[in-house]
Amino acid sequence: MAVYTEVLPQDVRNLLVQLKLGELQALQGCHSGIENTNYFVTVLDHGQSRDYVLTLFERLTQTQLPFYLHLMKHLAQRGILVPDPCPDADGNLVLTLGGKPAAMVNRLPGSNAMAPTPVHCAQVAAMLAQMHLAGQTFSMHQPHLRGLDWWNPTIPLLLPHLDASQSALILQELAYQNDLATTADHAALPRGPIHADLFRDNVMFDTADGQPVLGGFFDFYFAGVDAWVFDLAVCLNDWCIDPLSGLHHAPRTMAFIGAYNAVRPLARVERALLPAMLRAAALRFWVSRLWDFYLPRQACLLKAHDPAHFERVLRHRADMHADYDDLASGLRP
Repeated sequence: MAVYTEVLPQDVRNLLVQLKLGELQALQGCHSGIENTNYFVTVLDHGQSRDYVLTLFERLTQTQLPFYLHLMKHLAQRGILVPDPCPDADGNLVLTLGGKPAAMVNRLPGSNAMAPTPVHCAQVAAMLAQMHLAGQTFSMHQPHLRGLDWWNPTIPLLLPHLDASQSALILQELAYQNDLATTADHAALPRGPIHADLFRDNVMFDTADGQPVLGGFFDFYFAGVDAWVFDLAVCLNDWCIDPLSGLHHAPRTMAFIGAYNAVRPLARVERALLPAMLRAAALRFWVSRLWDFYLPRQACLLKAHDPAHFERVLRHRADMHADYDDLASGLRP
């Protein structure tokens, strides 16, 4: 999240009237993230304070947004812990503010768990599997917009900013993923709506009796239809690695895969291609971080992520034969 578009309090007051949410009490720009303009909004509704997140979309279009917002609504109605978009009087989830498409959703309770334990990982994994199952009945379709069809035209634009070793790695991995995408096994991967960006900073945890309790997933604005195991790989590359070295963390990995597999058992082809999907997920975020670092947009509050982190992760994942025993152990009955 970041602030690219300044929002005036009076404009938010007018929007709250349309949504019948209450009286504006506080408006604060969000400092984290890089894609959209986000504000925390606190309202007073019949004497009770309620917290929301207001998002103005800087890249996504009016035609793309219904997929994300209706997916969140669909999941929320089925008990998945995600923000529930607020409709206007006509039932529209896509709003307009400052000349840009916007949305208002309830703010999830808790805070990020940036140093997760296996307990955190197991809760996220179980809910992720439930989310994938709940998404099977979602009728709308939109491709994952940061997949192979984005990597192919984007990587050539980044090559002038890379050294010889980096260029060789990124081109080799791109070729590998393009070849993999033509195989029968890749085509056979179970698919449906995925979050595609379920990092630690997109998950909230509360605390009860001194124990972490999952508050929910947010920021679905990279979601799309893709292989579920790719979504799992995105999580494993963030929740279950050492943040400094990029090496996988065996106890968290086993907890995550085991909890996911207990809710939605992975198919044979998913197990076979999990190492390849870990590489794909690392490539996806290395490319996007390079893009944001070298070709940034201007924003009032913006902190670009370090691209070198996912370069390290990709190098480890491309040579992870010793790690696969730990991954496989999480899949055993």
